[in-house]
Amino acid sequence: MSHFVRPRSLARPALRLVAFHHAGGSAASYFPMTRQMPADWDVLLLDLPGRGKRHAQPALEDMDEIVAAATEDVLPWADGTPLALFGHSLGAVVAHETARALEARRAGPGWVGVSGRGAPGHEVLTRLPDHDGSDAELMARLRDMGGMPAQLDAVPEFRDRFLRVVRSDLRAVAEYRPDAHRPPLAAPLTVFSATHDSWAPIASMADWARQTRGRFTERVYTGGHFHFLGSTRESFTADMADEIRAALLPMSTVPSSPVHTSP
Repeated sequence: MSHFVRPRSLARPALRLVAFHHAGGSAASYFPMTRQMPADWDVLLLDLPGRGKRHAQPALEDMDEIVAAATEDVLPWADGTPLALFGHSLGAVVAHETARALEARRAGPGWVGVSGRGAPGHEVLTRLPDHDGSDAELMARLRDMGGMPAQLDAVPEFRDRFLRVVRSDLRAVAEYRPDAHRPPLAAPLTVFSATHDSWAPIASMADWARQTRGRFTERVYTGGHFHFLGSTRESFTADMADEIRAALLPMSTVPSSPVHTSP
């Protein structure tokens, strides 16, 4: 059974983009963005255990287990078609670590994009919600952050299940301790930052450059942690497509958009 939401099924895509969602999120988070992706790109939106297509499975609380599961999900799609990985927040960690696992198997992606997560060693862990705090405290922090599912309080059962998944995701993030002395990725890396993202301040993002020996680019947008779900969605998606083209389709005739800079 596939654990991906796949908006379009292509026999011979120009490239394949795999996206990993944020803590408490699901593949559905990215679905609106896929409408802007080129028609010949195969977009695969992964549901981690505990949500979406895998709602019957328990959510994982250990980052190594999450990455191992994600790697096994992605590996069959690393079939020679140009491959790109993207993730936001929790998903940024999963994309980065999955890329490393795939490279170790000689099936690495040709591009990695990370968003909403400080570089390893520069994470703002003190700003994360307490995964062991009360429901009220956790909900308050999540509402301040944005990106909450619509009508969450209308169905208590859904709210309770959502909070259980969030706690598992946050525990995995809080206990994540990557090896600071690992060699960098071979794949090019793009970092997506936001001017008012208190969970991933711009100053915490630049050191992502140390995580690749390939091309490094940073794009900056106006907004908070979930800016790309709102006002910047179109420009963010277009820029992501340009970054992927630059890495994987260098002969493309589509002009690149200018890099966004903070005001």
